[in-house]
Amino acid sequence: MSEAFVDPTLSYSRGADHPPLQELCIGQVLDKMANLYPDSPALIMRQESLRYTWRQLKDEVERVARGLMALGFVKGDRVGIWATNISQWALMQFATAKAGIIMVNVNLRFRSHELEYALKQSGCVGLVMEHEFRDCNYVETIQHLCPELQYCEPGELHSARLPKLRQVVYIGQTAPSGMMSWQGMLEKGDQLPLSELRAREASLSHLDTINIQYTSGTTGAPKGAELSHYNVVNNGQFIGDSMKLTEKDRVCIPVPFYHCFGMVLGNMACVTHGSTMVIPADYFDPLATMQTVHDERCTAVYGVPTMFIAEFSHPRFKDFDYSSLRTGIMAGSLCPVELMRRAIREMNCTEMTICYGLTEASPVITQTTTDDTFEHKTQTVGRALPHTEVKIIDAKTGEVVPHGQNGELMTRGYHVMNGYHNDAENTAKTIEPDGWLHTGDIACMDADGYVVITGRLKEMIIRGGENVYPREIEEFLYTYPGIKDVQVVGVPSEKYGEEAMAWIIPHEGKQLDAEAIQRYCRENIAGFKVPKYVKFVDSFPTTVTGKVQKFIMRQMATEELKLVH
Repeated sequence: MSEAFVDPTLSYSRGADHPPLQELCIGQVLDKMANLYPDSPALIMRQESLRYTWRQLKDEVERVARGLMALGFVKGDRVGIWATNISQWALMQFATAKAGIIMVNVNLRFRSHELEYALKQSGCVGLVMEHEFRDCNYVETIQHLCPELQYCEPGELHSARLPKLRQVVYIGQTAPSGMMSWQGMLEKGDQLPLSELRAREASLSHLDTINIQYTSGTTGAPKGAELSHYNVVNNGQFIGDSMKLTEKDRVCIPVPFYHCFGMVLGNMACVTHGSTMVIPADYFDPLATMQTVHDERCTAVYGVPTMFIAEFSHPRFKDFDYSSLRTGIMAGSLCPVELMRRAIREMNCTEMTICYGLTEASPVITQTTTDDTFEHKTQTVGRALPHTEVKIIDAKTGEVVPHGQNGELMTRGYHVMNGYHNDAENTAKTIEPDGWLHTGDIACMDADGYVVITGRLKEMIIRGGENVYPREIEEFLYTYPGIKDVQVVGVPSEKYGEEAMAWIIPHEGKQLDAEAIQRYCRENIAGFKVPKYVKFVDSFPTTVTGKVQKFIMRQMATEELKLVH
């Protein structure tokens, strides 16, 4: 049994080979928890006033799995789920896994063009959906794509634009024309013998693809990462281990299920440890999150930096008791040091962890642990998880760089996706023949194996031949009084190729001066790093998970400033 290893001079590390990897399917892990902790709380849906024990959760999951099978879905079929953080989403996550159906996560904010692409590219034969989310009416969207729905019997859709789609299941009281109701599906499943589900489960392999997640894709069309039981089960196990989760923990999960953060770091990390999944609302709401931590005595809380900022900024932040909190995860984008300090100091998250990863790595590659020093918790993204290799390479030569030098982070191990769905070309570009996955992220590693993410390869600013890392400037600007949040992007420059631009959200009631900020930079950092442009905003463009979309900021700035591409 080997311990973690770090090369003495080069940026290469490998996580320990214990605990051993589990060759289990997701359904088998759920069964295990139902046997170990049958009457302990498994899932608490606050907005639905719904509580399942592990035994109840397993029973309901199997009812949904039988329903899916009764509708004719066979092993390997792709079925989309287009819904917020509701109980049906969580049930689908485990029911599809038990039935050997590949669940396709559909982004909450997809409109007709994006939905059509995802359903067509993945070859979905079914779609399970809610009525709407915010200003997007899901029913109208699918009816626009498939007008045939309104004239067919449920399960008999023949769509010109989505020829493989046969069945649409509606989560709600009265299903629109052509759709099967969720309740109707369950009733059909009640007629299917449990032995048929058991036979289906017996036919599954832990290496089977069980989930397709579409990457947001800053350029080109989104790509569908295929994740297996093996990927997701073991990643959830090691994530939870890093937080020392047990069956006594209650984890507040305000991040969306459709994203790896909610589905793997959230639900799967809980299921592998028997911890309670506590869902505060159907989509992120800072007040609901704080109220849930208080009422349910949660021991862990999750979020991306923008979520924690929203909580700290809320006028009722100090009305709630956070003394039950111990740990959690802050991830999804680069985490400001001061924000981590506040989570530890003001939310009692003394064992808060930071994760780094990407969808293609199912998703976590490195994580800090509860035992790490304050410096490591606030200044790094931790070390390689067990059974995980990490190296930092020179993007031009492919050679592993010395400790402390920036390069592209690559990873290899059980967690690397099976590939992009029906996309051999992009799979080959992303995964090397020897199994190493390109992350596209710039990072450096120290002599102890701790990793610092300094940016995206595509986000690195090259100004007059000088490499400028946005993260470095962002961390510096956080030291300026009155700055609540900041993002630095590169914008076109005729003279230098690119210049840095800072987008700044001031603290409430603070008036900031762009020239004063630039002067502060000139006095403290190298001239080529000083932002040429400063823009004050109320918010940043983000994905539904709160991940800042720098490529959109760059596009907006280029147009607003009338810069030459």
